[in-house]
Amino acid sequence: MGQTGDTVPIAELLDERRHLLNVAHWMLGACGEAEDAVSDAYRQWYSLTDAQRTAITDPRTWLTKTTGTLCLARLSLPERRPANAEGTDGDTTTALHRALTEEISDVMLNALDNLSPAERAAFVLNDVFAMPPQTVADIVGQTPRECAELADRARHSLRTIRAHPTTPQQHDSIVRAVRRACVATDATHLASLLSPDATAFFDGGGKIRALTQPVHGDQHVARALLTLLTPRPHTTLHLHPANGRTAIVVRHNDQVAAVISFDISDHHVTQVWAVLNPDKLRSWNRPHPLLDGPATRGG
Repeated sequence: MGQTGDTVPIAELLDERRHLLNVAHWMLGACGEAEDAVSDAYRQWYSLTDAQRTAITDPRTWLTKTTGTLCLARLSLPERRPANAEGTDGDTTTALHRALTEEISDVMLNALDNLSPAERAAFVLNDVFAMPPQTVADIVGQTPRECAELADRARHSLRTIRAHPTTPQQHDSIVRAVRRACVATDATHLASLLSPDATAFFDGGGKIRALTQPVHGDQHVARALLTLLTPRPHTTLHLHPANGRTAIVVRHNDQVAAVISFDISDHHVTQVWAVLNPDKLRSWNRPHPLLDGPATRGG
């Protein structure tokens, strides 16, 4: 990006900046702070010599790591204001806020504010942006194993923060209704079972071409689930306990292809956690008793 031969198409440059703003917004929650962090990352890029920039084979990855590191430093400041205390900075920030809130709800941002800086960074970089474990470790400053543990703690905290007590029977009833709507490909009914600010996370672990960013909003989540579960021969949806609550287990040719669990509050699904990572599904591809028979999709 330093010489004429490194010129990048404008669309790619804008996509890069939007990606960096997304990373910063998820990590910091405040649009103004996100813009500042991205500007600082670009300033660091242009403070490098031409030779140093030429030696960087993937500028987008370098900028992402730099943005993440800057955000983590900001999160660790004791005097940092909560994201919801941020003022408005005019039309530019307002437009940015509108664009970014299409990707993440204020409810989720408030929940993220309850995590430690390291937990938030590990969760965002791993679960939201599916970054390689070593990249996450480089940004957080801990080992890949420690970062995985941080992300696990963050997931548990988020599920606890957003969940309101529901009985196992209520949870089971709603998940069964979700499965019926998925089998019938009834987007309207499925969306009615979701909270308006529902968020879905898809964990492919870089081993399968799953969505790499969360999906926000009842209509978007419904469409994402129905697309994921598009009817195909030899694909079946089962109910099975996962973490003590009823979940949907998707089988294809008798192999578990996905485990989809749900957080429920006030009789609506608030969060969807779809695990498609083959490494995490190894323990599922052993005989398990099912809660009921399969719902067959196309065969």
